[in-house]
Amino acid sequence: LFIVHVPERKEKKHMLQGILPKNGKVVEGSVMFQGNDLTKYSERQMQQVRGSEIAMIFQDPMTSLNPTMKVGKQIEEMLKEHRKEMSKADRKARAIELLSLVGISNPEARYDQYPHQLSGGMRQRVVIAIALACDPKVLIADEPTTALDVTIQAQILDLMRDLQKKIKTSIIHNLGVVANIADRVAVMYGGKLVETGDVEDIFHNPCHEYTKGLLRSIPKAHEKGGELQAIPGTPPDLMEPPVGCPFAARCKETMIVCQKYMPDYTDCGKNHKSACWMLDEMAQEVNSDEK
Repeated sequence: LFIVHVPERKEKKHMLQGILPKNGKVVEGSVMFQGNDLTKYSERQMQQVRGSEIAMIFQDPMTSLNPTMKVGKQIEEMLKEHRKEMSKADRKARAIELLSLVGISNPEARYDQYPHQLSGGMRQRVVIAIALACDPKVLIADEPTTALDVTIQAQILDLMRDLQKKIKTSIIHNLGVVANIADRVAVMYGGKLVETGDVEDIFHNPCHEYTKGLLRSIPKAHEKGGELQAIPGTPPDLMEPPVGCPFAARCKETMIVCQKYMPDYTDCGKNHKSACWMLDEMAQEVNSDEK
């Protein structure tokens, strides 16, 4: 895990690809990928990982695609960089194959079109095709459905679920859609892993107060007229990270020990663990005595 100092508040997932702005830097921790710490990599080394081993689907296809280039050539750029052994014909064939894989009809014709000639949903599919070009081991989904209408959002999520089964790639996504596409979930707060477990355990038996707060804050379609249940307070300042549990300042169950020490992980069930002092044996004994 890692702590990132980014004055402009870029998100930490950008660190996984080493694309922080110039005024951002890693000040603590590590990012372990296949036994190597990515924070120690030079820019040249990261260029070999970026796009090839770890790829990202960006949020807005209009700003992540080059409006002056045909979409087929933009897919081929990734192949030129990381698959230098491929011939020109092979790159074109692979680009058309990827367009078909992400569900774009008549991929041969789309290959020669510009982004403005495609719909929003098709543009996002092209961005996904670019990310998948080199069969990455990790795919970071930067809220790729935000700029799309709800019908297209559902199509893109269905596509990502199907792709995950076909290509066996790990996908990093936001909590709003992990229930549909994830097998296991890792919940992070303040740069620390606070809970991990199978997706059903996380959603039906959350153990950490932050996870509980996240799930409470998701709007429910069958409940109308009620207030949204936001988590009170603000995230910690990672320029001066808290010494104890990073969620202590916002937790309604916080104790003195929470503010001074980071708890160890406690088993909450099979393949399910959480870092919370309320789960510690001593805390459970105190609660039992009070009852």
